[in-house]
Amino acid sequence: MLVYQDLLTGDELLSDSFPYKEIENGILWEVEGKWTTLGAVDVNIGANPSAEEGGEDEGVDDTTQKVVDIVDTFRLQEQPTYDKKGFIAYIKKYIKLLTPKLNEEDQAAFKKGIEGATKFLLPKLNDFQFFVGEGMHDDSTLVFAYYKEGATNPTFLYFAHGLKEVKC
Repeated sequence: MLVYQDLLTGDELLSDSFPYKEIENGILWEVEGKWTTLGAVDVNIGANPSAEEGGEDEGVDDTTQKVVDIVDTFRLQEQPTYDKKGFIAYIKKYIKLLTPKLNEEDQAAFKKGIEGATKFLLPKLNDFQFFVGEGMHDDSTLVFAYYKEGATNPTFLYFAHGLKEVKC
């Protein structure tokens, strides 16, 4: 199994259990999330509770919670939204922090493609939910989530160069 960690913080952000598609010249990875239900599971064992004593469920916690699989699996933490000015400031800081951690080939590809990726992201700012890894570091790689038109499940966007592949 491969786990993808935030190159800046080491937080786990994704794994190969969630297939991705490269977009924006490989600068961004697009991953489809799914809503899942956590909690009680109704199991029918064929008994007739009305014919048995007690009739009520005893000691059963029927609380359920709907969560997005990627957010739950990697314990992603939602962040406040960004306006255009704040987002541009984040991108500039992110480029400054990430570039020295990349090899020369990746630096060139990242520098070449980040402007196009930023132009792709800017019009969607109002539609995004922003997430970081479990550690909630100030210098974390952002993960973006939004709903494509007509979709019931969220789509996540990751900066490909901000992820480090680790074999488990």
